[in-house]
Amino acid sequence: MTAPVGAGAADPITIGFGMALTGGLAPNGKAALLAMQIWAEETNAKGGLIGRPVKLVYYDDQSNPATVPGLYTKLLDVDKVDLVIGGYGTNMVVPALPVVMMHHRTFLSLLALDVNSEFHYPNYFSITPTGPNPKRSFAQCFFDVAMAQTPKPQTLAIVGADAEFARNAIEGARQLANEVRLKIVYDRTYPPSTVDLSPTVRAIQATNPDMVFVASYPPDTVGMVRAAAEVGLKTKLFGGAMVGLQSTSIKQQLGPMMNGIVNFDLWLPTGSFATPEAMDFLKRYQAKAAGTGVDVLGYYLPPVAYADMQVLQAAVDGTKSLDEEKLADYLRSHTFHTVIGDITFGPGGEWTERRIIEVQFQNVKSNDLAQFKDPKTEVILYPPPLKNGEIIHPYLKAQE
Repeated sequence: MTAPVGAGAADPITIGFGMALTGGLAPNGKAALLAMQIWAEETNAKGGLIGRPVKLVYYDDQSNPATVPGLYTKLLDVDKVDLVIGGYGTNMVVPALPVVMMHHRTFLSLLALDVNSEFHYPNYFSITPTGPNPKRSFAQCFFDVAMAQTPKPQTLAIVGADAEFARNAIEGARQLANEVRLKIVYDRTYPPSTVDLSPTVRAIQATNPDMVFVASYPPDTVGMVRAAAEVGLKTKLFGGAMVGLQSTSIKQQLGPMMNGIVNFDLWLPTGSFATPEAMDFLKRYQAKAAGTGVDVLGYYLPPVAYADMQVLQAAVDGTKSLDEEKLADYLRSHTFHTVIGDITFGPGGEWTERRIIEVQFQNVKSNDLAQFKDPKTEVILYPPPLKNGEIIHPYLKAQE
C-alpha cells in the first residue's frame, strides 16, 4: 500500500508498530492497518512528510500480549524505526509502553483504555475518545442510559475478562455504581481464554440483576452473547463495554442474538460524525476493503486509525522534525483536526473531551451484511444530540 520510493529519493521515514493480524483482535486489527496504509499511500502521493516518503514497518502481534515486548524491542533496536506508535487495544499497548519508555520515545496509542494511569509517562498520547476520566467512560454512557429509565434500576451485575482493558472498565463501573447507589449483586472476572461462558451467565441470572455490565474483548464478547441467548438472560439492560460488536464480521456472525444489547461505539456514519471529510475517507476505505476479507463497512476502528496517523503527521509537519521532545511538546500544546473531529490532549495524554456513543442493537433479522448499513439496526441512545431512536427494554423484549 505504501507508494514505492524512486531512485535517488530521500530515505523514508519509518513508522513502526505491532498490529493484531491474527488471533481474536484480528478483525479490528486488519481494518486499522488498512486505514493506516491508505494514509501512507496518500501521504506519499502528496510528497511524504517533511520532504521524505513514509514507510510502515509492522509485525503481527497475534493478539497476544506476550509477543509485544519483543516486537517493540526489534522495531527500536534492530529496525531502528524513526517513529513508533501503538498497536490496537489496551491489552497490546500495556506491554509495549515500558519498552518505549526505556527508549525515551514519544508514543501514540490506538484505543487503549487509561494505560498511562499506571505509568505516568509524559510523552504518551492516546487516540481514544474516552476523555479525561477514561476508566469511567464506557460505564458512564451505559449508566446514563440506564438511569434515565422508569423505574430506575436498583441492582447491577459486573463481569469481564481478567485482563487490562476489562479491569480498567470494571473499576470505572464500580465507582459509578457507588455514586448512583446501585447495589452490586455480582462482581466477577473470568480468564480471557474462557470459551464457555454459560456457567457465568447462569450465575449472573441467579442474582436477578436489573443491569448487567460486561467488559470483554472480541472472543469472550462472542461467548457472552451466545451464552446470554442460550440461558435466556433476564435483565433490563445488558452490555456496556463489549469490544467486538462493532466489527462487521462479528455482527454477521451473531446476527439477531445482538438484539437488545446496549453497548458503546466510537464512530458511525451519522449526525455530526458524517462530515464530508469523514465520509470521503470511508468511501476510499470501502473501495480498498472490497474483496480483501477486511471489514468492508469500516465504521468503528478505521476512522480512528486514520486519525491516529493524521495526528502524527500534523506533529511532524508542525515541528518539521523527528525529535521526540519537540513532537511531544507539540502534541501537548496543539489541537489536531482529523476525520473523527478535533483532538486536544490533556493530562496523561488523554483527550480533553469524551466522545463515546451508546447504541442498542434492534431489528437485526439475519446474518446478512446489508442490514448493518441501516441505522435502525444500531440505534444511538446517547448522547442526546445524536440520538436517533428509543430504547427497547427489558433486554429480552428486543429479542422477540
